[in-house]
Amino acid sequence: MSVHRVVVTGIGVASPYGLGAEKMYEGLFGGRSAVVNIRNWLGPRAPAYHSHVAAPLAESPDPRDVPRTFRRNMGPLAVLAYKTCLDAAASAAVPAAAFGSPDFGIVFSSTSGSADALEESFRTYLGDTQRVLPNSGSFFKIMSHTCTSNTAHAMGLRGMAYSVSSACASSTQAIGIAADLLRRGAQKMILCGGSEELHPLAVLIFDLLQAASWKFNDRPSETPRPFDTQRDGTVCGAGAGALLLETEESARDRGVPILGEIVGYATNIDPTSMAQSSRESIAACMRAALAEAGTEPEDVDYINAHATATVAGDISEAQAIAEVFGGRPVPVSSLKGHMGHTLAASGVLELIGSLEMMRRGRLVPTLNLETPCTEAADLGHVPAGGMEARVRCLVKNSFAFGGINAVLVVKEYRA
Repeated sequence: MSVHRVVVTGIGVASPYGLGAEKMYEGLFGGRSAVVNIRNWLGPRAPAYHSHVAAPLAESPDPRDVPRTFRRNMGPLAVLAYKTCLDAAASAAVPAAAFGSPDFGIVFSSTSGSADALEESFRTYLGDTQRVLPNSGSFFKIMSHTCTSNTAHAMGLRGMAYSVSSACASSTQAIGIAADLLRRGAQKMILCGGSEELHPLAVLIFDLLQAASWKFNDRPSETPRPFDTQRDGTVCGAGAGALLLETEESARDRGVPILGEIVGYATNIDPTSMAQSSRESIAACMRAALAEAGTEPEDVDYINAHATATVAGDISEAQAIAEVFGGRPVPVSSLKGHMGHTLAASGVLELIGSLEMMRRGRLVPTLNLETPCTEAADLGHVPAGGMEARVRCLVKNSFAFGGINAVLVVKEYRA
């Protein structure tokens, strides 16, 4: 069986900074926080929450841009996925006629179906026992594979289709699965990524787990604080990101620019805790991804950390990085200080940001990191204000509740 190189040729972004990759780049490289106080949005529910901060979408796609035939089956989650997938395909100059090829697939992710649609369904059902769902399209909005199926139907995709739901590791796993399919020649092009709504339930879950930031409710731009001594939890965000991956042969035949190469992927699970992964399992996952990439730790120029600013989670990741990289101060940063934790979308959005760092030769620091905690003190934190750096190889970490770890290794493309 021939093994194909897998490259990135297209991107689509909907982030807490707005629609489009450029708005996200402006926010990240400009050092601007997208976190705001959401007490008014929580309304009468607010007293039940400790945390009143989040990173909502600055702007949302207009659902009316989706043909009505498909729109009736889409909640906000699927609309975000569809929009970013269209943008990724457009940025890679893929003609719409190619969507119907059996060699064009989709691997997309979300933590669940549309929470907004699910809430609407329950309100209708509990309020009127004669009606089970608000309308016939409700199920297609709340099913766990809503992003993959709705996007495929609206775009006319006929290739392989997978839906991933592994909480905060979801989109990193989606990218890894897509890369594996392309590497073995099962497809020629795949749209992959993740989508996430911001719903009060997400904030409440982190709140109940004592993993949500609340000490900075009146100073939202100062939280979250990954790796910092004053970190007090994560901040939920909304967004979606999509990549167009394809085989090197396909990209070269089409003559399109190549943004990077996916060279390694690994995922594992830590059965010791449902709440967080251990240093040992994180380190094992990073080593496995590097091994698949045929890359040594000393060849890595940048690590985009998962680092959500939870007290224990940041420690485990920092210890794992130190173990794998032998104390060598590889530049490290987390983008969650800028735009919160976009959960299922975090892996793909942060990888897109990292690819732009590779392109520009400039690394973005961890926003709000002032004094690293003891366990992370010896990491090579990107200094405030950023730094110039040649990034030939980067590592992207993602970890999720349930002990799921996922790591990608991405290199600068060389023919």
